[in-house]
Amino acid sequence: MRHGKKDNHLGRTVTHRRALLSNMASSLIVHKRISTTVAKAKELRKYVEPLITKAKADSTHSRRTVFSYLQNKDSVKELFDNVVEKIAARPGGYTRILKTGARIGDNADMCIIELVDFNEIYVKEGKVGAAKRTRRSKKGKESDSDVEAKDSSEAKKESKGGSKDKEKE
Repeated sequence: MRHGKKDNHLGRTVTHRRALLSNMASSLIVHKRISTTVAKAKELRKYVEPLITKAKADSTHSRRTVFSYLQNKDSVKELFDNVVEKIAARPGGYTRILKTGARIGDNADMCIIELVDFNEIYVKEGKVGAAKRTRRSKKGKESDSDVEAKDSSEAKKESKGGSKDKEKE
């Protein structure tokens, strides 16, 4: 039985897979976008997003922890200096996977995985920080359309025969 085994092993041994993901994560951090297969990109996303979250707390311990995963001083420096500045307000979802079609030789599904805030096409110019969203219940509250409907019905009554206050006078 394969209960609770959700990782894609990518046809590699444990050490080979760790080295592959470490190298791909370093390349993604340095180049901001890489082209790979969809299966590798999905595993890379699970590997690199916790590292980026860890990098938000810029401490010696977090730097050493991230370095133990990446094994590349340049990518660790890039992550803590440049990448964290752009993603500081983002609560998660630091990567985007864009499918590009099939590879010519073996028909493997290919994609581009990129860091979200570094793509100038999708980033809005005027957006500095994301507004905090709150959840509100609709129970017991009138919506705007209900209030407008009541106002318009009262206005019709006044225009037809006047209000009740005028009738009393």
